[in-house]
Amino acid sequence: MSTKSQFRNPNAPLNYVAGLGRGATGFTTRSDIGPSRYAAPAEGEGAEGEAAAPAGYVAGRGRGASSFGGAAGGPDNEADNYSEDNYDEFAGYGGSLFDSSTPYEKDDEEADKIWVSVDERMDGRRKARREEKLKKEMEKYRAERPKIQQQFADLKETMKSVSFSEWEAIPEIGDRSLRHKAKQTRYTPVPDSLLERAQAENAKVAVLDSSVQGATPFGGDTPLGDLNQIGNARQQILNNQLSHMSESVQGQTVVDPKGYLTGLNSMRGPSGFSLGNVKEARLLLQSVTASNPKHAPGWQAAAQLEMLTGNLSAARKIIMRGCKECPESEDLWVNAAKMQTGDKAKLVMAQAAKANPTSVNIWLYRAHLEPEEAGKKAVLRDALDKVPGSVRLWKALVELEDPDNARILLGRAVECCPTSLELWLALARLETYENARRVLNTARTHFPLEPTVWVNAAKLEEANQETPEKAASAAEKIINRACQSLRKGNVAINRDQWFKEAEGAERSASVLTAGAIIQEVLPVDVDPQDRKRRWMEDAEAFISRGSIACARAVYAVMTRHFPKKKSVWLRAAFLERNHGTKDALFALLRTAVDKEHCPQAEILWLMWAKEAWLGQDVEAARKVLESAFENNRNNEQIWLAAVKLERKNGEVERARQLLLRAREQAGKHERVWVKSAKLERQCGALLETAHALLTEGVRLFPKSAKLWLMQGLNEEDLAARGGPAGEAHARNAVQVYSKGLQQCPKSVPLWLAASRCKEKKGGDKARAVLERAVLQVPRSPEIWLERVRVEMRAGSHAAAVKHMANGLRECPTSGVLWAEAIRMEPREKQKSKCVDALKKTEDAVLVAAVAVVLWRDSKIAKAKSFFQRCVSLAPLYGDGWAFYHRFLARHAPEEVAGLEERCVRASPTQGEHWRGVRKDARSEMSVLEVLKATAKRVGSQCPE
Repeated sequence: MSTKSQFRNPNAPLNYVAGLGRGATGFTTRSDIGPSRYAAPAEGEGAEGEAAAPAGYVAGRGRGASSFGGAAGGPDNEADNYSEDNYDEFAGYGGSLFDSSTPYEKDDEEADKIWVSVDERMDGRRKARREEKLKKEMEKYRAERPKIQQQFADLKETMKSVSFSEWEAIPEIGDRSLRHKAKQTRYTPVPDSLLERAQAENAKVAVLDSSVQGATPFGGDTPLGDLNQIGNARQQILNNQLSHMSESVQGQTVVDPKGYLTGLNSMRGPSGFSLGNVKEARLLLQSVTASNPKHAPGWQAAAQLEMLTGNLSAARKIIMRGCKECPESEDLWVNAAKMQTGDKAKLVMAQAAKANPTSVNIWLYRAHLEPEEAGKKAVLRDALDKVPGSVRLWKALVELEDPDNARILLGRAVECCPTSLELWLALARLETYENARRVLNTARTHFPLEPTVWVNAAKLEEANQETPEKAASAAEKIINRACQSLRKGNVAINRDQWFKEAEGAERSASVLTAGAIIQEVLPVDVDPQDRKRRWMEDAEAFISRGSIACARAVYAVMTRHFPKKKSVWLRAAFLERNHGTKDALFALLRTAVDKEHCPQAEILWLMWAKEAWLGQDVEAARKVLESAFENNRNNEQIWLAAVKLERKNGEVERARQLLLRAREQAGKHERVWVKSAKLERQCGALLETAHALLTEGVRLFPKSAKLWLMQGLNEEDLAARGGPAGEAHARNAVQVYSKGLQQCPKSVPLWLAASRCKEKKGGDKARAVLERAVLQVPRSPEIWLERVRVEMRAGSHAAAVKHMANGLRECPTSGVLWAEAIRMEPREKQKSKCVDALKKTEDAVLVAAVAVVLWRDSKIAKAKSFFQRCVSLAPLYGDGWAFYHRFLARHAPEEVAGLEERCVRASPTQGEHWRGVRKDARSEMSVLEVLKATAKRVGSQCPE
């Protein structure tokens, strides 16, 4: 379209306002606006048919104008901001490609989810590396700048042992801040005129002016004198009056005239109640006693109230009135007597007995008030005249009499009280044997279903028979008749009740009666298939309660019912060994290994031989083992026990001959070859013989890790002699360990021995062996400990710390690793390491290490408790006994003997230093000798 045609277009241009150039103001009418909604323009055209403006176009934006959607620079314009502020050299113009009007479809949502998952996946791939890097940076930062809490951790631990007196002795820090300091006081001189006026105002006039003095009533002038003296005299008179008042008030020494009435109002009784409430309680109780005078608790409460307020006389009067109103109340009479003293109390109880002649409580309290024994007897005899059927009165009187008079009284008592079992039994105990039998027979007629009568009859027979056999027979006969009588009377036999009777009989030294009860009652209410288990439980229960004779009786019954059960005989033997005599133990074991019982139970033979040897009877032990050989041909345990017996007694040649016969007759047992080689190695000079035995042993038992280990150690001992032969033996040792590991790849001792052998030639080879060992046995604390120690011996502390961390991660409850970790820490950090370790595990090795740390810090009491805890947790841990022995030798020498006795009884076999001493010994050592040698060996780890 041409310019002319555009000029002639009748439609005004967009935003045209007529006369705007000459200052006119345009206005718009409703006719100019038109309808509220315009018709939608055709596609590609504007509102009036013109071509549509480009997307995002706003007229006048270049000169700062805004669109109808909002102000300039608003949200609608931010996406199309093409200014230099919104331009980046790399990314171009900022903003979103799509504005809020663009529809958000499912495809867009799915695409967003895909991109979010991609971002999360990429972030997850870097997360572990990022977190590890952050953790290392934090550890490095904390190592360089530790927290104050970590710096003072050891000092905080020591504050636990600060006593109260030490805490109180800490001086106060005081306030050093300027905020609370008092400001300096400035003094201004006071004028003299002010001081003179104050002196004049406070001056006292001692003499009145003559013009003021008055005349006397008689017309004469009398001077008054000094006023100060008059005031002093008045004060003295008042003091005398107050002193006289204080003396007239009972129970008071000082009278405060101003606070006297206030003190009365605030006075409280012994129970803490206010005296203001006493009046209300008194009125209430008065109404109770007045409305119901026969109510004894009301009188008693009223008397108690007066007692609480300190008015004893009123309380006595009230309770006596109550006794008159309620003469049958025992409590009132007894409380009335308690409020009286001396003879008055006796008079009150005499009145009470007269009012209640059949009251047992009144008679007993009346006897209690008598100071002399004769008076008590007289009162009780009077009481029995009134109340002959009272068991309590008879018992009280019998307790005051001598045995002869008591027997006479009990004879009369059972006539008056035939239903009292206690009186019958007491009479039977005081009578002679024949009379006691008659008394118990009479008692049985009154109590036919009472087990206690039968039990006392059995005790009586046991105590009066000539021989133990007759006593046992009589007791069994009586208990059997008792059970039959109860069954005839349709009375169920209660096992628990009879067991209590048996325990009571044992406590009264009637052991045969207890055994008879157990023998008769034990099978009751027990199924045949459950007998062994139930009877074992019963025996253990008796032992736990200290009833050894009852437990012995249970095992006697079990050995008769289960003569072929080795476990039953073994339990009975343990009982005799721990609580019986040597003779009883030997008799039991002799019966147990009889041909009719358990002759093939080698553990019983070995126990018998060991106990004989411990009793210093070597010949008896040899005879026992010979009998064991006859009944157990080619038994490995018996062969080795015989060898040990000869070795312990220094008979090396006899032990060697026994081993030779054992290899010939029981050569299929691996332990025979091990013991043979060990005997030769302990002899020292016979390593070649041991070499031949071990070579043959590994040929016969290629899967025996112990034989491979001993052969390797034997080769190392031969190599230690030096020379060309020594070098050959050193090479052989390496080959032996290599072959042994091929046969036994899971043997930890074999890996450790191979590593130490390689370490003699260089640390790198030992590391290689231990790396292979970790692959084969990844969760072995001993292998990880050896890796740490190899690095420590090589001087690589960092590598040792790394291996220790890996080992604790693989074996978090290993005591040996935690103990080594504590020793690796500096001294100031060992306490915190101990706390962390004890949270993870409570192993005996760890407890011993913690005890050593406490010992080094001079905490003797705590260290002793931890040592005791160690030997209690693991009695077989020999190093713990050694540390404890060294500790007591320095701080409590008087307790060393007891510790040595406990250690010998425990016979420990474990512990790194303990096993080292045993292996280094060239001769057989006793437990006590090993303990002392190990205590010397661990000295390097103990404080000086």
